[in-house]
Amino acid sequence: MPSEPSSVVEQYFPIEGATEAAPFAPAMGPDDSVMLRAEDLRKEYRSGSQPLVLFDELNLTVRRGEMVAIVGESGSGKSTLLHLMAALDRPTAGDVYCASTWLGKLTAAQAAAFRNREIGYVWQLHYLLPEFTALENAAMPLLARDEPRSTAFAKAREMLREVGLEARTHHLAGELSGGEQQRVSLARALVTQPRLLLADEPTGNLDNRTAEAVFGLLERLHTMHRLTSILVTHNMEIAAHCGRTLRLHEGRLHEVRLQAGRSEDTSRQMATASSETPGHPIVRTSFPGGNTAGTA
Repeated sequence: MPSEPSSVVEQYFPIEGATEAAPFAPAMGPDDSVMLRAEDLRKEYRSGSQPLVLFDELNLTVRRGEMVAIVGESGSGKSTLLHLMAALDRPTAGDVYCASTWLGKLTAAQAAAFRNREIGYVWQLHYLLPEFTALENAAMPLLARDEPRSTAFAKAREMLREVGLEARTHHLAGELSGGEQQRVSLARALVTQPRLLLADEPTGNLDNRTAEAVFGLLERLHTMHRLTSILVTHNMEIAAHCGRTLRLHEGRLHEVRLQAGRSEDTSRQMATASSETPGHPIVRTSFPGGNTAGTA
């Protein structure tokens, strides 16, 4: 299975040929409210003599402005699904469309340019470059596409101000706390003004108090920048604050209804009747969740 990159190179740095035009998605009809579509996705890996299938015939539609949480057990394929949405990996079968772009038809160069332009990605580990300051790390995606240093640093400085780190701009990554490092990674993800934010366990390495603060900041930035956001998380309280929560289980996405005030033990025993949409079986299940407001 693919591992997360050891640096930001795969995510942000365009490579030779990146100026090629990206393929357009097939006509989506009069409804242009859809930001991301995944159709009949299958992802498998070779494991001995038998393929290891993470998911099959998986379908997903995310509309512009939504904040969607994806939850599920470790190893269920959540991170892999996020990689497919970011054109960091390719499905075994099926297609992914981001607005008018058909991701499956992108060359490696086009995919790199597309990510740099359209997607902000936040990893569980911040992957800040240790030899650079917070300002330089936040500006990296802009420097990668040859924006003038003065312009790149001005935009990065403004993003660091938005995440509350204007006083830490010249500190090296190792001089920042875990929460501050994740704030820099948020600034780096948003400095290019992407339309789609993908976050893979953005609070997974933080204590509860810091996680709550970072998610509160993420919520605020989602609204301020009119983003479409998809978060992978194990934190049901965080998932409860998202507009929609999907659970990846046995290769399919199940819509779950989070209810505040229920303990995990009792709520896991509750389930309501299933309903389906074409190609997308939805199982509505109650899960634990809280309404503790995140603050930045």
